[in-house]
Amino acid sequence: MDILARARSMEARGVDVIHMEIGEPDFATPEPIVKAGIAALESGFTHYTPALGLPQLRQAISQYYRSQFGVNISSDRIAVTPGSSGALQLSLAAVLNPGDEVLMADPGYPCNRHFVRLFEGLPALIAVDESTRYQLTAELIAKHWSTSTRVVILASPSNPTGTCCSLSELKKIVALVKEKGGVLIVDEIYQSLVYDSEPETVLSLSDDLIVINSFSKYFGMTGWRVGWMVMPDGFVPVVDKLAQNFFLATSTPAQYAALAAFSEGTLSELERRRQQLKQRRDYLVDAVTELGFKVPVMPQGAFYIYAQCAAFSKDSRVFVDQILERAAVALTPGNDFGHNQSKHYVRFAYTTELSRLREGVSRLSTYLKQLR
Repeated sequence: MDILARARSMEARGVDVIHMEIGEPDFATPEPIVKAGIAALESGFTHYTPALGLPQLRQAISQYYRSQFGVNISSDRIAVTPGSSGALQLSLAAVLNPGDEVLMADPGYPCNRHFVRLFEGLPALIAVDESTRYQLTAELIAKHWSTSTRVVILASPSNPTGTCCSLSELKKIVALVKEKGGVLIVDEIYQSLVYDSEPETVLSLSDDLIVINSFSKYFGMTGWRVGWMVMPDGFVPVVDKLAQNFFLATSTPAQYAALAAFSEGTLSELERRRQQLKQRRDYLVDAVTELGFKVPVMPQGAFYIYAQCAAFSKDSRVFVDQILERAAVALTPGNDFGHNQSKHYVRFAYTTELSRLREGVSRLSTYLKQLR
């Protein structure tokens, strides 16, 4: 976000900046969703919903799991939240006591460890690399499990690497965490943004875990702030009480808008956008590799490329600052995502149109030639 703020400041001075730093696609919210939100406002749907969410939306999410993934999830186990961050906050509040340890991958989404600290838990970062596709494995979890460990958090596809954890490995992780008496939280907010296989859900393996999802990324509703969580039955009363205290409820007009996210017209548009993102990924992976960056693992999903920049710099933060100032291209340094060799990595986000990505690569090429 600091890089974004500086890029916006440059733009205010008239500089044309290519944005590859922010995890927000350039697509507008699909029209059916916008129209549903407007209709909700015009109909006076502006009062509180139940804390766990609009019943119609919880039922629609349940139906979505059934139709898209062949998984039967009772709507009673679904809570609608203010974005996936709200879902993660509720999940950790429900399971953590002070001093409880939470295992997570390094690199990983930075807010996860901050939410753990919010509830006086202890984030335990596990270094992962290309040998495990930058994902946790059952073997790594078993190795790092301690008497204080209570929770494991993983994301598939992940930010910043775009890699997935296979269902076969997830099956081992689910069994291990259950055996240890812990809680598994799986972040699936990029679930349907996969490019070389069909979307999957860990809920096809077990009901004894918590899944986080969102309308932000795939459904194009970042600013609407609507997410959801699926939880075991035993967590529902606790999460209900916590939601009442934390948020009261998710935005009512936004929830009505989200009902249109599952319409045939919306899903057709989202598929078209997914194909565009795949095209961007395929172009940018090849392009940055030709520039001299190393992409150890082909990103399978989300809209990120986690690339090694050691050929150009020993400090990715300094490197990214220089690229922004001298080439007007905004990237994210690896140190945002943890401590594991973070100075050797940068994240590219292919969240802008292909022509802009090409221009960004051209600018990078010109700048990098000056370093040689």
